[in-house]
Amino acid sequence: MLNSVRSRPWTCKDCLQRLHRLQRSRPERTFATAVAADQQSSIDYVAANKFAKQRDDDNLRRVFDSRSFWREFSQRQTNSSKRTGIVQNQYLTSPEGFREFAHTSLQKCQRIVSKVLAVSTLEGYKSMARDLDRLSDLLCRVIDLSDFVRSNHPDPRIQEAATQAYALMFEYMNILNTTTGLHDQLKKAAATPEVVSSWTEEERMVAEILIKDFSNSAIHMPPKDRQRFVNLSNDISQLGSEFVNGAEPARPHVVLSKSSVQGLDPVVVQQLQRWNSVPIPTWGVEGRLALRSMHDENSRKEVYMATRMSSRRQIHRLEELLHKRAELAKLSGYSTYAHMALSDKMAKTPEAVSNFLTTLIGNNRVQVQEELAKLQSMKEAAPLQPWDHAYYVQKRVLEYSMSRRSRELSRVPEFFSLGTVMQGLSRLFDHLYGVRLVPQETLPGETWNSDVRRLDVVDEAGRHIAVIYCDLFTRPNKSPNPAHFTLRCAREITAEEIAESASMDPPSHPNDGMATAMNPDSDTLRQLPTIALVCDFPEPPVSGNGPPTLLSEHSVRTLFHEMGHAVHSVLGQTPLQSISGTRCSTDFAELPSVLMESFATAPEVLALYARHWETDKPLSDSMMQSMAADRAAHGSIYGAVENEAQILMALVDQAYHALSADGGKRSIDSTDIYHQVFSTYCTLPDPQDSNPRTSWQGFFGHLYGYGATYYSYIFDRAIANKIWQDVFHGGKLSIDREAGEKYKNEVLRWGGGRNGWSCVAGVLGDANPSNANGRLAEGGEEAMREDHLGISFGV
Repeated sequence: MLNSVRSRPWTCKDCLQRLHRLQRSRPERTFATAVAADQQSSIDYVAANKFAKQRDDDNLRRVFDSRSFWREFSQRQTNSSKRTGIVQNQYLTSPEGFREFAHTSLQKCQRIVSKVLAVSTLEGYKSMARDLDRLSDLLCRVIDLSDFVRSNHPDPRIQEAATQAYALMFEYMNILNTTTGLHDQLKKAAATPEVVSSWTEEERMVAEILIKDFSNSAIHMPPKDRQRFVNLSNDISQLGSEFVNGAEPARPHVVLSKSSVQGLDPVVVQQLQRWNSVPIPTWGVEGRLALRSMHDENSRKEVYMATRMSSRRQIHRLEELLHKRAELAKLSGYSTYAHMALSDKMAKTPEAVSNFLTTLIGNNRVQVQEELAKLQSMKEAAPLQPWDHAYYVQKRVLEYSMSRRSRELSRVPEFFSLGTVMQGLSRLFDHLYGVRLVPQETLPGETWNSDVRRLDVVDEAGRHIAVIYCDLFTRPNKSPNPAHFTLRCAREITAEEIAESASMDPPSHPNDGMATAMNPDSDTLRQLPTIALVCDFPEPPVSGNGPPTLLSEHSVRTLFHEMGHAVHSVLGQTPLQSISGTRCSTDFAELPSVLMESFATAPEVLALYARHWETDKPLSDSMMQSMAADRAAHGSIYGAVENEAQILMALVDQAYHALSADGGKRSIDSTDIYHQVFSTYCTLPDPQDSNPRTSWQGFFGHLYGYGATYYSYIFDRAIANKIWQDVFHGGKLSIDREAGEKYKNEVLRWGGGRNGWSCVAGVLGDANPSNANGRLAEGGEEAMREDHLGISFGV
């Protein structure tokens, strides 16, 4: 049900007290109006000020490219007597603050639960959807932020405190999901015509989502079964976390003789060598380097097999997770977990997903065979094996580089400093949507690392609409995986909440101190979306000499991808948080991010930002053409095999979550299922007769977060390609405001408040052949057919 997880705060505790007194002394003036008036003096962004806009644009590049400028910029608040908590949350100034944050939020939740359970009047039922949305928001405030902090904060004490806060609220959320009184009250509200007619479209959508979530929580079951549901949900959460963080190979090293590693970089060999042997780690970059470069096939085979064998402990975690998910689905009235997970998704059924994936893998097969045939010709006599693929691909890439790759292409990263790319993102958003990114200094205690940059998102009227914390540089023990985190969703804050916060002892901030702003269209306060973007790029030099952080084309696309999620959160500002931003169907959530990858290297967009870090010279047309030719060449070398690998992972995900709970724990052999899928669909599968067999599934962390929905990446890529071609005309309208507004208004602004198929149908328009007779809006298997959606990956 409830698991849908300017420069300064608008006021402080003293201001709240002063405003509360002001409200009492001038009752004709609303409290929200008083907040708005008080806020005006603290806003730094001025509408239509070209000088300020140019200054912000320049600063954006410099805060990421110049450490000396960043040091000066970020230290303007260092000596401030005012301190704050993490992301300006007033509670999170110490590890103990997480406990206070969780318990205070829990008390607020309990008051709302008591209020909803006691409702007996028509007015009470009319406010129920909004009350339950606030309950969801209070839970997500703690769960989302604590989950992020426990994974990204360097202080073990804060990690532990965040973990405890997360566990407390997550368990309470599962209890609420099985509280029959809440379900009964909401059902009664939704069955009352006078109530439903008073609800906004957003309130109706939230009510439908919550009723569906209740249904998925075995709400109709006897108390014993409901308790079992809570226990299973908690077990799945714990197992999932252990599975994601516990990936490990069965063997830590493969020990080879020095003579058998010929071809591997001598520097790497020297670092690894122990006497006359070379232990190759089976977890990390060294194993991948060995597979790409060692000439001896037997050595490659040994490394390949070892790097694809998970530890027994990890496989046991996965199989326990799959078993408990199957049991949870059965308890909730579904035949499999896949049926449960897909019931409210765009695909709707496992059958639709299976047909989509098998059609796609069939369409991709010819290109795969062509790629492998070229590699086979390089190996000549012996048949090509899985452990040969990376080695011969690398040889083809090197041959291509020597014969065709121009010298100027190797200089492309010089035009992609991190600062210029961030500038490009801001300029692109300004062109398409009328919003831009503004660097903002932070208060002491606001960020979890001194290298984290804060960006405020500002619209054309100079209004502050979102906060993005950018943690983009590498550091020890930091996850290398790029990610977008929603730390807090957008929503309207009611006058009742403001009054409640003001009456607390001591007075509190209605958004826990985090960013808020007045809604320009109504006399209401909004909590602004607060987002964290995490990447693992090299740091710029400390001395200031030499180039700043320079990105490869792949890294540029990665950053555009993650910022695609962010702009969905920024522009999807619905009145209720349950449908805000990326709180949408899982198989729709990747659409904005995948589409953003196409913008990254479109010539019109490159002209906005790709400039040499030192000379400021723009990327030339010939270099853009070389980049496009290089992408096409590399795509012909290994693109189809990479596509097949993605489809295979989605098929494995579907096979695992199509398991029934009837057979018991021992019926699940994840390794056997993995090999069945690969032997059926993979063009170059792992050996079936090896002992032990490969068990790569233990490294597939997305099996937890995307259980039964990993196809979403592939599915959304197909939709994104369709929108890119039909709305943005393959890049010819890549900075066109009309196209941007259409995409914003039909897709981004809805968050999860509109069916994904309706968004796709809306942005493509009635005249689009794919949407003839409105068939896309109906969704499901029919809409996913090849001749309707135009199944393809694109470049």
